[in-house]
Amino acid sequence: MESMFSSPAEAALQREAGVPGLLTPLPDLDGVYELERVAGFVRDLGCERVALQFPDQLLGDAVAVAARLEETTGSKMFILGDTAYGSCCVDVLGAEQAGAQALIHFGPACLSPPARPLPVAFVLRQRSVALELCVKAFEAQNPDPKAPVVLLSEPACAHALEALATLLRPRYLDLLVSSPAFPLPVGSLSPEPMPLERFGRRFPLAPGRRLEEYGAFYVGGSKASPDPDLDPDLSRLLLGWAPGQPFSSCCPDTGKTQDEGARAGRLRARRRYLVERARDARVVGLLAGTLGVAQHREALAHLRNLTQAAGKRSYVLALGRPTPAKLANFPEVDVFVLLACPLGALAPQLSGSFFQPILAPCELEAACNPAWPPPGLAPHLTHYADLLPGSPFHVPLPPPESELWETPDVSLITGDLRPPPAWKSSNDHGSLALTPRPQLELAENSPAASFLSSRSWQGLEPRLGQTPVTEAVSGRRGIAIAYEDEGSG
Repeated sequence: MESMFSSPAEAALQREAGVPGLLTPLPDLDGVYELERVAGFVRDLGCERVALQFPDQLLGDAVAVAARLEETTGSKMFILGDTAYGSCCVDVLGAEQAGAQALIHFGPACLSPPARPLPVAFVLRQRSVALELCVKAFEAQNPDPKAPVVLLSEPACAHALEALATLLRPRYLDLLVSSPAFPLPVGSLSPEPMPLERFGRRFPLAPGRRLEEYGAFYVGGSKASPDPDLDPDLSRLLLGWAPGQPFSSCCPDTGKTQDEGARAGRLRARRRYLVERARDARVVGLLAGTLGVAQHREALAHLRNLTQAAGKRSYVLALGRPTPAKLANFPEVDVFVLLACPLGALAPQLSGSFFQPILAPCELEAACNPAWPPPGLAPHLTHYADLLPGSPFHVPLPPPESELWETPDVSLITGDLRPPPAWKSSNDHGSLALTPRPQLELAENSPAASFLSSRSWQGLEPRLGQTPVTEAVSGRRGIAIAYEDEGSG
């Protein structure tokens, strides 16, 4: 029974973080990790203490990289590993605990702005790209030279997009090159005009053009990948791209292409199913999946207001990285909503080991806001900041007298008619006060209480006045896993 709901205690001690030993040969460290650029970043800031954040799979190089940077800069380096949430996010809290004045993030990154101002440099580890093979693949997928196409890539291949565009532009007239949307340095001014920023990338659109007019050619992935549907970066692009536009991918090593239309359809069907599950849910668990990304507090308040307006109960859970063992402790919760960066919110979507589905904030918005989606919006937003006031995609809740709240709604899962939700603003503090009710009036039932009443075991029975009073005696001694009177067998 213990292995079904939790991991043995020895598993945490025996687990190896990353690959032991050095992953990259010492002569190649400077090129792979761009140590010259990183050293210049540290010297320009004059930092004495710098945090180096590595994902688990790169921790084998961490000691060698830190030693090389200490030698070239004279600054003290601190290695951050085993982040509380996703390794793609900047661990601002860990850097502050080390007293660091700047942070260097190595490996894949979601490029979400940090919650606190801290100088950050990103090293995405450049991956080699076979340009000639990619050119042939592009020409095979896009025979029309006048069709508008955007060049996309995984972060490690972004360095090769301009070179690829240079080889294609003599024939293709309407080509747009995306670039990673690195957060602007602290205190710097935004460029004018500001390019469109979406999906963690910047798109230098010409005046009057829209991103929905373009098809996409994605450079990334690997033929050796066991399940490409689990790539959260590609998933957010497929979910948010205009459904009527072509989307193809190309392996940077072999030039093998694939039409991603079928995969995009599967992902959208999965998200529509999750929206229906959220509409049927009565109890929603809001998982705090990040503490280091900007506006996470405002997003949490927004989601709580959504659930309350839709007549649902919500509970905020701070559990770190979600695992089946952790979430199994809350059987009364119908669905969970993971408030995390775009990559973190989409990462667990296809895992079949969770007892209840895990949604992204956009699914909860679509389920609880009857005015969603706004006209002309792409089918899916992947960052919770796009749902907040001030964003061009923000849709306020309709007023209580709006007919949208009374629209009949039938569940596509159960076939039952859903009752219209009652409007309850989270800003109305008087709603928490007790009010007298006339006799014979049915009080509103609690979903949690209804779930408890349906369980075969509801806890220890009080039996007040039925238990004889006895003197206090000495109880067991030790810890729960091995009391002293149990022996070692």
